Amino acid sequence: MTDPHAYCQEKAAASGSSFYYSFMFLPPERRQAITALYAFCREVDDVVDECHDLQIAQTKLDWWRGEVGRIFDGTPQHPVGQALKDVIRQFSLPREQLLEIIDGMQMDLQQTRYLDWKALNLYCYRVASVVGLLSAEIFGYANRQTLKYAHDLGLAFQLTNIIRDVGEDARRGRIYLPVDELKQFNVPARQLLDGEYSDNFRQLMAFQATRARQYYDQAFAQLPPEDRKNQRPGLVMAAIYRTLLDEIEADGFQVLDRRTSLTPLRKIWLAGMTWFRG
Repeated sequence: MTDPHAYCQEKAAASGSSFYYSFMFLPPERRQAITALYAFCREVDDVVDECHDLQIAQTKLDWWRGEVGRIFDGTPQHPVGQALKDVIRQFSLPREQLLEIIDGMQMDLQQTRYLDWKALNLYCYRVASVVGLLSAEIFGYANRQTLKYAHDLGLAFQLTNIIRDVGEDARRGRIYLPVDELKQFNVPARQLLDGEYSDNFRQLMAFQATRARQYYDQAFAQLPPEDRKNQRPGLVMAAIYRTLLDEIEADGFQVLDRRTSLTPLRKIWLAGMTWFRG
């Protein structure tokens, strides 16, 4: 029989995500909990990314909705669900927010374009801000203002992901840059799909990077001093992601034909520096 928490640990480690580096210094109990949450996010995200048959992907997402119900009923079937069963009880994680993450993945099945920032903001909220809010519960906080920090930091992370993955997403037929902003900067969708660079494209991406940085700054401004220590995993993640954003910008937003990433060693260094600085 598969050990649920070992399964989640393997899922998180195999992803190589910056998320994994952000909770490596946590106490075992909280690290185990956030790893289970992250594994849940990976499972439902993989449904959309790896399942090319729309009907099968829909069926799998529906199964995960049912699994969320079973988690709260105490009868989960999947190793990730079994790991989360204890976590949701221990940290009082709300069912609605786990379902909202699935709602975000559902959006990926239903649309490949977003008309404006308001529409994209809802997607980012579901797939990232909600994860930030759940994470804040696991890390612990004394001041509810910390939830505003977690919400905005999640948005900043997702915007950074969108910038990094423009080319990769376009090759999957998805464009997460708002349609009205593509028009504003005179960047046809076909240009992204064909991987063509231009000055207009770089200006569009600089605009996206500015928005991401505004959300980082807004998040940090809302983190109460008394909760800074508990919320260090988010600060670690932010150090890694902001460095990544700086690298992408310094490279002239070469995101259509390559994926910029930081080496594991650099991520560990940034994680350690941020964590022990407190």
